[in-house]
Amino acid sequence: MDLKPSGSLKIDTFSMRIGDIEGVELDRLHAHSLAVGWPHRAEDWQFLRESGEGVVALDEIGRVLGSAMWFAHGDDFATVGMVITSPRLQTLGAGQWLMKRVFDKVVGRDLRLNATRAARRLYLSLDFQPEKTVYQCQGIARMQTMAGPANARGDVRTLAARDIPAAIALDAAGFGVRRAALIEKLFTHSVGYGLFKGDKLNAFALCRPFGRGHVVGPVVAESDADAVAIVRPHVADHSGSFLRIDTHMDNGEFAAFLSHSGMPVFDTVLTMSMGKRLNDFAVGDAVAPVTYALASQTLG
Repeated sequence: MDLKPSGSLKIDTFSMRIGDIEGVELDRLHAHSLAVGWPHRAEDWQFLRESGEGVVALDEIGRVLGSAMWFAHGDDFATVGMVITSPRLQTLGAGQWLMKRVFDKVVGRDLRLNATRAARRLYLSLDFQPEKTVYQCQGIARMQTMAGPANARGDVRTLAARDIPAAIALDAAGFGVRRAALIEKLFTHSVGYGLFKGDKLNAFALCRPFGRGHVVGPVVAESDADAVAIVRPHVADHSGSFLRIDTHMDNGEFAAFLSHSGMPVFDTVLTMSMGKRLNDFAVGDAVAPVTYALASQTLG
C-alpha cells in the first residue's frame, strides 16, 4: 500500500487542504466534534492539543471537515485518536487521507487506537488488528446501598504531587509503555485516589472534568477489589452527577460495581493495534498491575 500522503484531496466539487491542529480556534474544533455527536468540550480539545499533535482537513473557506491526532510516548509507540470526518465525507476517502498523514508523522512506531463501529472498516483496510472491546460505562453516579467486599489490600488516600513517580511506574506496568509526560499532565487536571500499603502505592485512579461531567481514568490496580476501592471515592464525590469510565472489563467484581454505581455500558469501541499487540507489552507471568480503565478512548 502506498502511504505517501498528498497535500490536498478533491472531494465532490471542492478541495480540502491539510492544516496544523494548533492553528485552529477551539470553538471550531468543538463544533467539529459536536457534528458527529462526540462529547468533547473546547477544554477537552485544548488538553489533547497540549498532550499530542494533530492535523485538520480544511475546505476552501477554512471550515474544519476532518481531524486526526497522535500521542507519542518514547521513540517506539504512539496512540492515535480524534480521527473525525464530516458525515458527508465519511465514504469518500477523507479518513484514509487523514490517516496517511498520521502515518507520515509516526514512522517506525507501534500504534494503538480505539475504533468506533463506523471506523473499523477504515482501520482494517490500513492493516490495524482487532484486540479487545472497550466498554464505555456512564450515567448518573450513585453510591451503592450495600458495601462491596472488603478485600482491598491497604489504605485509600488522596494522591499528591509526590506520588506522581510511583503512578508513572504503575501506569507503565499496566499499559505496557511509559507515559511520564501524560501522567504528569493528568495529575494537574485530576483528583486522584491511591491504595497504599505503608508508603508504597499499589493502585491509583484519577478523575477529571470531561464532556458531560467527569471521567475516571486511568485506573491501574492488581485486582478487582483494589480497583473498586480506588474508584469508589470518585463515585462518592460525584454522586448525583454524570460520570464515565472506559474499561476492557466486561465481567467480575469491577464491572458489576460500575453497573451498580449508575454507570452501565452505554456503547463499545474496539482497541486495535499496528505492530506490537496488547499482549506483547505484558511483563512476564508474575502478578502485575492491570489497566482497569483507560485515560480516555483517545489517549488509551
